[in-house]
Amino acid sequence: MSKPESWKIWEGRSVAGKFPLRQWLGGSNHSAVFSTERPGAAKAAIKLIAIEPGAAEQELLRIRAAIKLSHPHLIRIFEAGRGQIESDSFIYVVMELADEDLSQILPQRALSPDEVSDLLPPVLDAVSYLHGRGMVHSRIKPSNILAVGNQLKLSADQITPLAETGSARRRDVYDAPETAAGVLSPASDVWSLGVTLVAAITQNVALAEQAVPGKQSLPETIAEPYRSIARDCLQLDPKRRATLQQVQTKLQPGAAPVTPVNKPTPAPTKAAPVSPVAASPAPAMTASSLKRTPMIALGGAVVAIIVIFALIHSRGNNALPSNPDTAAPAVVDNKPSAGPAGPSRQPNTTPAAPARNIPAASGQVTHRVMPDIPKSARNTVHGTIKVTVHVDVSPAGKVVAAKFKTTGSSQYFAQKAMKAAEQWQFAPQADSAAWLVSFYFRRSGVDASSQPVSR
Repeated sequence: MSKPESWKIWEGRSVAGKFPLRQWLGGSNHSAVFSTERPGAAKAAIKLIAIEPGAAEQELLRIRAAIKLSHPHLIRIFEAGRGQIESDSFIYVVMELADEDLSQILPQRALSPDEVSDLLPPVLDAVSYLHGRGMVHSRIKPSNILAVGNQLKLSADQITPLAETGSARRRDVYDAPETAAGVLSPASDVWSLGVTLVAAITQNVALAEQAVPGKQSLPETIAEPYRSIARDCLQLDPKRRATLQQVQTKLQPGAAPVTPVNKPTPAPTKAAPVSPVAASPAPAMTASSLKRTPMIALGGAVVAIIVIFALIHSRGNNALPSNPDTAAPAVVDNKPSAGPAGPSRQPNTTPAAPARNIPAASGQVTHRVMPDIPKSARNTVHGTIKVTVHVDVSPAGKVVAAKFKTTGSSQYFAQKAMKAAEQWQFAPQADSAAWLVSFYFRRSGVDASSQPVSR
């Protein structure tokens, strides 16, 4: 079994007596993915991995360690084991069935800056989670960035504990140079992130080589901060690469330049002439725009999932009530819940409204800031995502502390809500107070409400 076609003829067979191989979704010389069903559960994907018999047990231990992980931006693994069809032995991994992956979008078009800004936060969040647990992803690249419903997720079947690195392995253009010697580290993931970023923006992986010190810089057609992020991720010396935290900092609006640890500031270099990267107003890189091309086939079952991966059709009620005191319950995360109480609710269906001053009596809101959410990010919302921030307010009306009460289903929107809530202001009062500031993220816009907390 050395070619993808050899795997495809197994459609209709069964693995471990319980996982039928339905549709062949793709593969390589070393693995193949089929759709399948789990007993008594929804559809899933099953990956068959060819491996030497002597290495099978160690590989299974690694995959079973990944089964214990739980993060909203990691593909969930349900089961792994050994299988055999005729004389061929393999390891199988049963996992969530994705709707599409980034590698299916890039041959058609590059991502827009807004789409890249939506792509990076969940990837960084998932990789930070792994690094905090002494693991590396080890294979960050477009084919391993997937859409599952309206969630962006990283594959999980190649996650590796740092203690198990050190052996030579198959490499590709996304792998850091040191992996040729079997060296894996958090810095290796950073390198792969940099190459993936260049590929997503330019559709040209080879341009990543220009970010390596001593060579020409990346083309100026790559907008900041992505150009400098890619350059700082692609340092030959792993110790000089940017950290994930530094990348996250650079993504913040108005962030000052961040220099990787021990990295000297490079002298300005002239970019090589390159034809501009087309920045056509393409649909958002969300679960719905991925669905514009046939993905790891869901057949006709899924109607439209997009690029970083959002559903095209919202089943929730996106209309905002005109009268909050008599409105029907708001739909929050696709589940009915009581609408926010109190007269301070200020519906706002316009996208990403700027700060507003509101005349108010003592203790009420006088200045509110709405999260700045690009349309491409709002397109990923299915129904309504509610984020509530508990803020402590000084007698002068300033927010002095903030913490999440609820974060909703997205870390990206939660962080946007937190930053906005910290800038709210309230009318002066005799004593300090506490408020709940809630944000409602919908495709049509962002709404907010506030409610005092009894002490």
